[in-house]
Amino acid sequence: MLAVLLWPVAGRADDSPTRTVISLDAGWMFYRGVAENAQDPGFDDREWTAVTLPHTFNGADGEDGGSYFRGPGWYRRTMVVKQLVPGRRVWLQFDGAALTTQVWVNGRKVGDHEGGYAGFRFDITAALHAGRNTIAVCTDNTPSRSVTPLGGDFTVFGGLYRHVWLIEVPGVHIDLADLGGPGVYATASRLDARRATVEVRVRVRNDGPGEERLPLNVRVRDRGGHVVSSAQRMIHLPANMGTSTTIGLSIDRPHLWQGRSDPYVYAVTAEIGADAVEVPLGLRTIAFDPRRGFLLNGRSYPLHGVNLFHSGRPGKGLAVTDPEVAQDMQTLDELGVTGVRLAHFQHPQTAYDEADRRGLAVWTELGLNGVSDPGEGFSRNAAQQLRELIRQNYNHPSVVLWGLGNEVYATTPDVTSLLQALQAVAHEEDSSRPTVYAHCCQADDHDKAMVTDVIGFNRYFGWYPGQQGTIGTWAQGYHAQHPTRAFAVSEYGAGASILHQQLSPPEVNVPGGGWHPEQAQTRYHIANWRDLKDLAYVWGKFVWVAFDLASDGRHEGDRPGINDKGLVTYDRSVRKDAFHWYRANWSAAPMIHLTDRRLARRTEAQTTVRAFTNEAEATLTVNGRSLGRAKVTDRVVQWQGVPLQQGENVIVVRTAHALDEMRVMRIGPSALGVSEVPQTTIPPAPAQADTKPPGQ
Repeated sequence: MLAVLLWPVAGRADDSPTRTVISLDAGWMFYRGVAENAQDPGFDDREWTAVTLPHTFNGADGEDGGSYFRGPGWYRRTMVVKQLVPGRRVWLQFDGAALTTQVWVNGRKVGDHEGGYAGFRFDITAALHAGRNTIAVCTDNTPSRSVTPLGGDFTVFGGLYRHVWLIEVPGVHIDLADLGGPGVYATASRLDARRATVEVRVRVRNDGPGEERLPLNVRVRDRGGHVVSSAQRMIHLPANMGTSTTIGLSIDRPHLWQGRSDPYVYAVTAEIGADAVEVPLGLRTIAFDPRRGFLLNGRSYPLHGVNLFHSGRPGKGLAVTDPEVAQDMQTLDELGVTGVRLAHFQHPQTAYDEADRRGLAVWTELGLNGVSDPGEGFSRNAAQQLRELIRQNYNHPSVVLWGLGNEVYATTPDVTSLLQALQAVAHEEDSSRPTVYAHCCQADDHDKAMVTDVIGFNRYFGWYPGQQGTIGTWAQGYHAQHPTRAFAVSEYGAGASILHQQLSPPEVNVPGGGWHPEQAQTRYHIANWRDLKDLAYVWGKFVWVAFDLASDGRHEGDRPGINDKGLVTYDRSVRKDAFHWYRANWSAAPMIHLTDRRLARRTEAQTTVRAFTNEAEATLTVNGRSLGRAKVTDRVVQWQGVPLQQGENVIVVRTAHALDEMRVMRIGPSALGVSEVPQTTIPPAPAQADTKPPGQ
């Protein structure tokens, strides 16, 4: 039970303290399933399960293969309000709840929300009273024809899987009824080396009984906290009314947000009466050129990176902590990415904050995935979720693209019409950033691929049998046919189990089968990156995917319920060899990595030792004996015919600035006369047909 004092002070509401924000993550009771009358304050929930947020009710069944529960999940908690102050407003904020949410306070319905991945708020002032108050929440991840996403190769984890907050504000405040947005939006309208002109739009509201005339102050502070620009405007607010106003400021000798090399962020604070909101401001220009690729501040800035499906962990699904989200972004930083596609819906704010701080360019997107519905309800919901995405992330300098969807399979005209409507919404909300769509599974010039400002293609040459040729040949051909269209490779990837090891894996992959040797994924990524890396006109190259993820309908690789295309395992404990291939290509930090280290038992008397590195040469030592120095070719160095002694062998590679070591066991000549034995620690799952169209 939470005891809350809602600021009992004398005088006008605007003389009372500024907004307060209190975590409501603890103290919830939970029940999965239908619970009649659970919204009533007197409902007996003592037999329910005590939980702390973030929480999902699909932590176990959402990643084990087969059918996971899709239905209602109820949450209840109480709090004690010691005293209510006239004129002040109290809100509940949910950072994310899937897929639809209904909220009651003291048995009174205070709001509904449709959409599983954006934040939302409800004004609960009228439902509160002094003393004990009961909050009841019903989340439901049942598919609905009027709520996107309807499809997708991922588990829809139900529940209150992000934070919940209690927010109290003075009667005059920066508006919280803004689709979950901050109510403060800063845009650089002009930018050069001498000066930046910034326009700050602020939504303010007076929920008090009388009109107010108050100054609205806007200040910009640098990283050291010093005010570098400020402005003020008097605002007249009638009772129970809101307004939006824009204030212009200028910043002399602006410090630009320069991506990874210098991700400089200012802070903008808007203050009216006793309320204030702070948002980030990164000063930069962006452009997508069909010949030169992505331009940051007028200079070529190649975007290479990964798709990050929402941070997840085994047994927790998407109900991860902020430090776990930050850990994932740190891993991407280590990898050396310059860009990241946050697939396939809005991510937690920590992800965007970390991208701002680390200088990673972000493609963030609406959760329109795979399947759409021609009904008006679906279109309205998609537009609502897009507005939420844009307003809640408008101020992040890392965000350079608004994604309108991902590989919608239907080819009917209503899909193109939906994308056109969303294109108009995006431009209405934000004219400073372009839109993008991730296209797959129809012709490259299908109507759906021609709506957005730029386009991305999901291409899996060398993994899914239906895609013939190579990614390099395809990209060159598309550019030749569409020389004025800026395009990216939004997805490419291959599955891999760290339990499946085979030095010479089959040339033809079986994506839906039970054998996903890690070496096949490594081979795939070496070939695909070598095809793509020098194509400057491909403005972005994004691997699918950074980490293995839960997809309960999959039955492949070493276990069901997992999409194993990650460069890192689902539990984040193992970086696969392909991770280190990209690290050698993308990271400036000196490194070397021995491949095939999980093929720990070998039968051959002589073997090949290979390493990935970003240095010029390396030396090899086996069992303390030096086998010489070798030159690095295209980030790969290898030695053939390396002798192995019976039993354990210690293999060490060194560069001028890095070292790596592995141990392999020679177990004797193979009775079958073969040079290797495919290894796994569990029997592979039976091969099954991969029913997913070429895509993820």
